[in-house]
This record gives sequence, structure tokens and C-alpha cells, in this order.
Amino acid sequence: MQTISIPFGWIMRFCYNLLSNYGLAIILFTVITKIILLPVALWTQQNSVKLVKIQPQLNYIKAKYFGDKDKISDEQLSLYKKEKYNPFIGMVPMIIQIFILMCLIQIIYNPLTHILALPQSVIDSVINAVIAATGLDIDTASIQLLSVTEIQNGLNMGSIDVSAIRSLDMNLLGFDLSVVPVKEGGKYFLVPIAAGAFSLLLSFSQNIFNPLQAEQNKLTQYSTAAVSVGISLILGGFVPAGIGFYWIISNVLTIVQQFLLNVIINPKKHIDYAELEKSREELEKITSLSKKTRLKRSDENYKRQKADCKKFFSVANKHFVIYAEGGGFYKYFEHIIAYLLEHSNIIIHYITSDPDDNIFNIAKTEQRIKPYFISSQRMITVFMKMDADIVLMTTPDLENYQYKRSYVRKDIEYIYVVHGPMSTHMVMNNGCLDHFDTIFCVGEFQIPEIRKQEEIYKLPEKNLVVCGYGFLEKLYRDYQNTKKNEREKKKILIAPSWQEDNILDSCIDSLLDGLLGKGFSVHLRPHPEYVKRYRPKLDRILSKYEGAKDFVCELDFSDSSSIYNSDILITDWSATAYEFSYVTLKPSVFINTKPKIYNKEYKQIGIEPLEITLRDKIGRSFNPDSLDGIANAVSEMIDNADEYEKIILEARNKYVANFGESGKIAGRYIVNSLIEKSKNQEDKK
Repeated sequence: MQTISIPFGWIMRFCYNLLSNYGLAIILFTVITKIILLPVALWTQQNSVKLVKIQPQLNYIKAKYFGDKDKISDEQLSLYKKEKYNPFIGMVPMIIQIFILMCLIQIIYNPLTHILALPQSVIDSVINAVIAATGLDIDTASIQLLSVTEIQNGLNMGSIDVSAIRSLDMNLLGFDLSVVPVKEGGKYFLVPIAAGAFSLLLSFSQNIFNPLQAEQNKLTQYSTAAVSVGISLILGGFVPAGIGFYWIISNVLTIVQQFLLNVIINPKKHIDYAELEKSREELEKITSLSKKTRLKRSDENYKRQKADCKKFFSVANKHFVIYAEGGGFYKYFEHIIAYLLEHSNIIIHYITSDPDDNIFNIAKTEQRIKPYFISSQRMITVFMKMDADIVLMTTPDLENYQYKRSYVRKDIEYIYVVHGPMSTHMVMNNGCLDHFDTIFCVGEFQIPEIRKQEEIYKLPEKNLVVCGYGFLEKLYRDYQNTKKNEREKKKILIAPSWQEDNILDSCIDSLLDGLLGKGFSVHLRPHPEYVKRYRPKLDRILSKYEGAKDFVCELDFSDSSSIYNSDILITDWSATAYEFSYVTLKPSVFINTKPKIYNKEYKQIGIEPLEITLRDKIGRSFNPDSLDGIANAVSEMIDNADEYEKIILEARNKYVANFGESGKIAGRYIVNSLIEKSKNQEDKK
């Protein structure tokens, strides 16, 4: 280090000879080194701006290949190469800073060599004479500094000329820069305090103005600040005060330098901050989902998932895969599975994110169903590495959020099963079906909706297969097989949604006041999600009507038969009303609360959503502030049940296709598609 420090010693000696004061020399030394290294700082600034500029692409890569570290690394390196970004350049300033600091430590500890430039023979004579007179340890790193102190304190050096040493001014503002603060104590404790304070100021400044550091998360920023302050306290307290003083001046000049760098290379001219924020939000959605669904290693299901993943990927040439988010989604695939089991030899690979899904019991008696438990977090990776001919799912927003199309196979046919008898453009997210190849539609009415979206957003045409609604068929069969009991009082079921301004939050009091005591048995069945999220609000409602005659609150959601044994169903915007009316052919009452709109652009389609069209056809709708005549209206609808039955049956025949045969239509399509894919693969061979 003595040898390496020589060039910096020349600079320091120049500064001291110019100013004749050690403290002022350190300030000038710091300024000169900053000027010399300005090209390096510009280079680093440019590299930092480049990294932030490509950060949206990096975030999208992390989101797209979430969980696949090897793939993310490969894609990142490819992007770095394309953009000519070097991730190691960011370390250069830190390495240079450490290097200069180490050299400066040598310079300050050895003023006889670097500041006074005494011949080595003279230095040896001075040190030997001091050691002989004081008994100091020759091996101590600060022997030259200690020698200067002893000589300036009046130590008799005999014939040795020490006039230059006696005139060496190592003071600044009353501080001796040669002493170690923790040893000297007193006012010298201000040195480490000031070093830490200016280091903290630099950290805050960099968090705002440094283009790279400003985009770091808060934890990283705070950690960096803590480390920086810790280093500053050590440098300011346990080494000569001159080094702490240099550190303070260096931090101040770095703040000034950052402002200068931002003028020369303005980050705002190169970085799309709106796109950066958008990419960060997309990554955060996946990251937060991962945190919620991540299994602990100690969890038994962790081992089960690991084994099922291995088993799933060990199967080559998978033709048909179904993905279900949970156990409650089997009902949307049941009719298709039944047809395939009876009319084909297709092996059904059924992935579920519910470890208690009943599919595992079903598979015990049906060997052609191969069930796998894979959590929704792990499914992110499974989707990316999917290898199958067809993937059937009810999960929308493929490619838009956490679940991506496979990068292993580009020819997979992704089929979306519409699992509600309503339109696709108001209560579904804009673009949620864009990346599917095929849609199993409930009825013909969904075709112009989807085609119009394809036209507006210039999307490729999807295969639209009008299958019907299998779950509705199951509900209908179950209802027909249920014994119908005559009741003394007609049952009115209130089944609100849990969206904003739903019945419970907007008009439940006026609704119940209008129905109770009017000869009805009124049942309230809140949405399970409302119970989970807003239980205190629900409890306040229930306490108000506790003991009310002919009022029941249903909180057991395991059995849906209660819905279908009602005479009238009242809701706001829940699709349950349409299923109720289509199954029972009884009318529904709709309260016109704030509509459930997930696609704010739905009016661009130019087609009125079916959930609006049918409200006054299969029943009646009321504004929440006009419920005075609700009891009379309900009585009138019940009295005209036969007329409503005809209207509702006509609507079901019009809007729900292939009633009773949806599984056959969907199953035939899957079989034919697999046959066609097999032929194409043979032709390629």
C-alpha cells in the first residue's frame, strides 16, 4: 500500500505545499480526485440510467418466468447483452472509493513520507530517535504520526534537522487531524458524529436523485444507509480525524456531483417512468400472490406438491390437461370429463390447487383421471413449462397476470370454459380472454361480444365453440330430483353480492322493512366473501333483526339447495339469480345498486350485456331508494308464476345452448382437436 499510495501522495503534497494547511489540503485533494474521476462517474451514471431504462423489461421477465430462476437469469443476460449493459460497472465507484480511502489512510498515517517527502534515511533516523526517547512500538501503523506529535510537543532530536516536521500544520478549526477521536475524546467525538450525519444525508440524497438508487425498494435503501452510517462512524472514530474529515468532505462533494451528473445525463429524458411503474405493479401482483400461497417446507403438502410436480413433468406426450383453482371448480368440468371418459380413451391430467379437492377421491375409481396437487404459486412455473396438446381452464387472464402461456411448447391449445350464463364484456376484465385459442361459450349471444372485442383491439380470431352451460344442467337435474314441499309461507331469499354498494351496504333495512310481516318467510344468505371480509358489519345487521318473526340468516354455504327451494330470489348483480331462474323457472327481483363492472370500456362493444337485458324479463328490478311496494310486487310475481315460467324458459332456450348436451359438444370438440393435432404431428414427421 505504501508503494501504491505514492501517486496520491504526490497530489496531497501538492495540495499541502499550495495551502500550507493539512485540513485545507485534504479538501483540495478530495476535489481534485473527484474531478479526475468525473469521467468514471459519468460512465457509471450512464450505466445506471441504462439499467433503470430497461428495468420494465426486467420486471416483465421476472413476472413472465416467475419462479424459474434459471430462465430469468438467461433472459436477463440476453437483455443485458442486447442493451450493452454491464452489471459490474456499478461496482466501479465503490471499488475506486475504497482504493482512494486506503491510499489516504497510508498518506495520513505517514506524513513524513507523503507530505514532507523526507528521504527514507532521514525518516528512519527520526523514528529511531523518537523510539529511543519514548519507547514507542516501531511496528505500530501510526509511528510516523506519533513521531510528529512528539517532535511538535518539544522532544529534543539532537543533531537531526526536524524544522520541517515542527512546522507541519495538522490542525483545522481547532481540531488536530492526527489524533484518533475515540482515544482523545471530548470534542473529537464530533468527528464520527459528523461523518455519520453526512453519510446519512448522502444516503437520503441518493435515494431521491440517484437514478438507480431511487428505484430500489425501501428496505434496500434503509439497509444501504445503515451500512454507510456504520462505516462512517468507524472511519470517523477509530482512525485519525483527518480520514474522518476526508469522508465528510467526500460525501458533501458526492451530493453536489450527483446534481451535476443529473444535469449532464438527465434520467427523465431516457426513462419511461410510467412504464416502469406499470411493470412494477405487474410484478408485485405475482409476488404478493406467491407470498400468500407459498407453502412452508415443514408443511406436509409441500412434500406432496413436490412429488406431484415431479410426477406431472415425468409424463411425456400429455394430450389433455385441466387446471382447477380449487375444489369448487370441478363442477364446471364434470360434464366434459363424463363425456370423455365414456366416449374416448383420453388420459385426463387434472391439476388442482386445492389439496382437499374431491378429484382425488374420484380418481380412486377412475384410473384415466390423473390428479395432481400443485399450489397456485407453484403453478406459475408449471404454466411456463407446460407440455400438452390442450389445456382446459376456467381461470381467465392467461398471459395478463401470473399464469403465462408455455415457453416450452408454442402450439398448446388453451381453452377457456365460460362458467356463468352472462355476457363476457362487462363483468370480466378487459382483455381477460385475449390469449386463449378457444372459448367454450354458453350461448350464441357471446359470439358477437367476443368478435367485436377482437375487431376493436385487433386480435386474432379465436375458435368459438357454443357448448352450453354444464353446471346449469347439473343444477337442473338436482332440482328436478328434489322433493318439493308445500310451505305455509312463500320463501323469499335475499342473496346479495359482496361488491361495493351491495344490498347489505345500501338498502337492507328498507328491503327487510318492506318484506317482514307481510306473510313471507324471509331468508338472508350473504355472500361468503362478504362474511369473511365484513363480519362486524353483518353482525350489526343481524343484531338489529334478532328475534324478528319469519326472518332467517343462512350462513351454511356447503349446501346450495336452500337457494333453489325458494319462491323468489332477490339480489343486486349476482349471477346466482340467473342460475336460480333458469333452474327453477321462477322469477327474480333485482335491486339496481351500483353495477358490477370489471371492464370500464364495455360500452365500446356496443352490445347491451345480457345481465342488464334480462333484469326486467325474468323478473323485475327496483331502485334501492324505491322499495315501498316491494311486498306487493313479490306477491304479484308469485301469483303470475305460470306466466314467468314461460318467459324464463324462452330466455333459457335462447341464451343457453345445447341444454342437456353441453358435455357432448365440448367433449367432441376436444376429441376432434386432439385427432387433428395428432395428424399434423404425423405429417411433420
